[in-house]
Amino acid sequence: MGGEAASAGMGVTELFQLLRDGVPRTRAQLAKSTGLARSTIAVRVDELMRMGLVTPVAEAASTGGRPPSQFALNPGARVVVAADIGASHATVAITDLGATILAERTEPLDITLGPVPVLTWTLETALALLAEAGRPARDIAAIGIGVPGPVEFSTGRPVNPPIMPGWDRFDIPGWVRQHLDAPVLVDNDVNIMALGERATAWPGTEHLMFVKIATGIGAGVISGGQLLRGAQGVAGDIGHVRVARGSDVPCSCGNRGCLEALASGPAIARELRGQGVDAQNGNDVVDLVKHGNIDAIQAVRQAGRDIGEVLTACVSLMNPSVIAIGGSMARVGEHLIAGVREVVYTRSTPLATEHLSIVQSSAAENAGVSGASMLAIEHALSPAALHMLVTA
Repeated sequence: MGGEAASAGMGVTELFQLLRDGVPRTRAQLAKSTGLARSTIAVRVDELMRMGLVTPVAEAASTGGRPPSQFALNPGARVVVAADIGASHATVAITDLGATILAERTEPLDITLGPVPVLTWTLETALALLAEAGRPARDIAAIGIGVPGPVEFSTGRPVNPPIMPGWDRFDIPGWVRQHLDAPVLVDNDVNIMALGERATAWPGTEHLMFVKIATGIGAGVISGGQLLRGAQGVAGDIGHVRVARGSDVPCSCGNRGCLEALASGPAIARELRGQGVDAQNGNDVVDLVKHGNIDAIQAVRQAGRDIGEVLTACVSLMNPSVIAIGGSMARVGEHLIAGVREVVYTRSTPLATEHLSIVQSSAAENAGVSGASMLAIEHALSPAALHMLVTA
């Protein structure tokens, strides 16, 4: 009996994986795709409809007689919580299973306050947004969280995060689940930005790098359609690759000559102060560029060249078809990207750059929360998660 129930559950799960793309299909189309009998398809579609995961949609064209009913994912069946926690700001959103934002809030939040205060704010904000969206907590299918440091993805614990004092090995999923009973997925903020950028602007792209340039510099790498996290969760940590031009410049990591020490927002501001220009941080640099300050424009262009030097090696190693530049410093626009392109297109092989697009992020400031939503949705709609729901 148990084996039969499991088999039936897996049948529903497999059927749902066909329907989750949102494309309407008839029972006949589902039977043809799965090889299952029409009567079996009818039973499993009814089960998915009972669970609210699938809904009837507009009738298909008919060659005569009664038009066949079509079915597709019901994006409103459940919601996910998406949280993008940065060094100084955080965004929390409630989205449906189609990643449409139902409610959202961004506020200043200092990551150095520690895990309990930051996660308490995140949780309270999520509950307030749920109420705003008119959804009960039981509708949460999963929770996706991005944090600004390395994460051991299998456990959701930050590992030696340099700008997150008090967070090392903190059990983020365990703490959150004490207050909200839903699966919790935690990843590095640049990784979720890569997921958000791909979902927003490049859904068919198999090989993409997202480069975040802000207080720090990092990259999220998608290869073969899969996010690469690495053995310890630090894949894409390009900010601490040595750049020849800055061999004597100290970095917060303890080394000298790191890309982050030369081309991040604070580093560009420091360079400008040395030239007598009043720039205290990355925001000041952006304002100066937007007002046409020549010194700031030249400093940003040089930062782009430094970033391009490191990305040239990445292009040879990973062969991406898209490099998207995001983070707060991307607001300086083409001045930064021009410097990146200048070096990458000059130094990389023609074959590697023939179809390479180096562009400003389309998702922009929404990349993180979009990626956190995708992280949660992919888990919530995965065969394993749905199988547990079906057989519960």
